[in-house]
Amino acid sequence: MKELKHKADLVWNAKNLEDTGRLASLLALKAAPGTVIALDGDLGAGKTAFSQLFAKHLDVHEQVNSPTFTIIKEYEGRLPFYHMDVYRLSLEEADELGLEEYFDGQGVTLVEWASLITEILPPEHLHLYIEVTGLSERRIYLKAEGSPYCEWVQAFKTEWGTGL
Repeated sequence: MKELKHKADLVWNAKNLEDTGRLASLLALKAAPGTVIALDGDLGAGKTAFSQLFAKHLDVHEQVNSPTFTIIKEYEGRLPFYHMDVYRLSLEEADELGLEEYFDGQGVTLVEWASLITEILPPEHLHLYIEVTGLSERRIYLKAEGSPYCEWVQAFKTEWGTGL
């Protein structure tokens, strides 16, 4: 999914975890029922850390852990939060689990390793790719697929410019 870097609508430069949290906060504020965020990056890039920060800003008060072995964890917050990690799934297994039901649900779905199941992701979603650029620095590439995500990215560009 590294090709997402070349197709990104916006690049978010995070000098530290606080900057990553700022992006997570902005996205959580915009989240509504049916929001789907696809998340990719190398091992150790910070996908779970981003997920935890996003959940915090969605008012989830439970400890959010990686669902690597459980595949899906559900949390209550301002909206239901469905946290998925599909690293250990084949596309067929993911399809058999009925993940699409979460995508169309009343909550917000965040999928780690989403590039493994692109065929079953909804056509409208926000795709993030996290790249390690230093000890605590990250570059986060955002690719908007459809509404409302195109509007979100445009609002970020308008407010902060393209060189975030």
